[in-house]
Order: sequence, then C-alpha cells, then structure tokens
Amino acid sequence: MQTFLIFAVAILSTSSAAQNLSSSEAILAAMHDRYAPTWYRTLTFTQETITHKPDGSNSTDIWHEALSLPGRLRIDFGDPAGGRGALFVSDHQYVYKGGKLVNDRPRIHPLLVLGFDVYAQPVEKTIQQLKDLHIDLTSKHEEEWNGRAMLVVGAKQGDLSSPQFWIDKERLYFVRLRQPDEQNAKMTQEIDFDDYRQVEGGGWVAEHVAVYSDNKLVFEEKYSDIRINPRVEERLFDPANFAAGRN
Repeated sequence: MQTFLIFAVAILSTSSAAQNLSSSEAILAAMHDRYAPTWYRTLTFTQETITHKPDGSNSTDIWHEALSLPGRLRIDFGDPAGGRGALFVSDHQYVYKGGKLVNDRPRIHPLLVLGFDVYAQPVEKTIQQLKDLHIDLTSKHEEEWNGRAMLVVGAKQGDLSSPQFWIDKERLYFVRLRQPDEQNAKMTQEIDFDDYRQVEGGGWVAEHVAVYSDNKLVFEEKYSDIRINPRVEERLFDPANFAAGRN
C-alpha cells in the first residue's frame, strides 16, 4: 500500500509539473524545484578541449575546471601551475596569463546559469540573468530533437536565429543554446550539452559539449575524472589571487 501511495504521488507530481509549464518562468521554476534539494553544489573535472580549425586540422589542450554553485567557475588552461586560465564570479569574467590578470569585464555566463546555477539559486535571479542576456522569455514553443521532447524558450517555431535555450521536457535539464556568435553577430553559435549521465544525489552531468558556428563544428569539450560534491576551497575563486589558488 505504501509503495502504491508513493507511486501515485510521483505520478501526480509529474502530471502537475507538466500542466504548469505554460510560461518560460514556469519552466525555470520547474527546473529549480525538481532538483534544488539534490543537485550537487560543487563539481570538478578534467576537460579534453578540441579546437577544429578552418583548414581541417585539430588542436587539443587539457583544462581543469572547478564549480561552486551558484555563480562560480574556475578554468585552468593546461598545467595549473602555469597560472593561465579564467574565473567567472558573480557575473564577472577574469582572464589570467602567467598568474596575472590581463582582462576583466562584466559577463553573465549563459552555460553556467542554464546548466548549473538554475538549480541552486532563486528562480527570480535566473529570470533576470536571462533577460539581461536578451532572451525573450515571452516566446516559447515545443520541439522534438534527437528523439526527445524539448521546451524551447526565446524563439517561435521555426526561428533558429534568436537567442534561445532548449530544455529536455521530461528530465528538465539544459541541452542546447543558440545565439548570435560573439565574434561575428551575423553568424549563429550553437552550444550543445550531451552524453548526460545521472550522478550521485540525482543531478546530471553532460560529459560532452559541442560548439558550432553556422552549423559547423568548431570546438568540443570531453569530460573525465568527474567528481561530485568534492571539497572546493574558497580561495580558488579569489579574483585577486588566481595564481595562489591551486597551490
């Protein structure tokens, strides 16, 4: 009897969630509410970074990444001892070479927001960040993509140019971002999260990220040595002391 009641509650909860996805704000709230109690708060991994060049050749680098949710991401390019990398902290980007800051600017990182922070911060903050990224939250529709039902926010049916994100309707995780290319606004950039696996606690990790420019593959990320909820020290995300963070 107890098992039946649990099963019935699960069905009712799923049905209720499906009925309430009538707006973009409701989609973001459903994402948050589904996973907020169980989603990991820290994550580290090693990343094989593959750049696909116009001449058909490829180059590969190894990056090391650490997240502390919400709002903090550290990337070490190559050997962490080299002091080359980037920080994303509180909607700001810092870039370092040789341990020295060479560039900093305000920047909302859409992949950090949609792939991770949405589950760990108030829904209202996510909504404001997406508005600041010029995503039209009044436009939404549904599509099928790669054999799965998708919720598309930011564009009407048939529009693949406007800034937009795609969410798996059943699992409520981020799978696709389309936006004007940062280097050339006349071109469209697409970033896909795939090879998802569910991890300890109930959250998800996409082990492969693909970046396209006008539908041509230009960049890939392949993750390994993934650690869920490791101890991550605060000093890793100190913009004033990037070089000391890994020591």
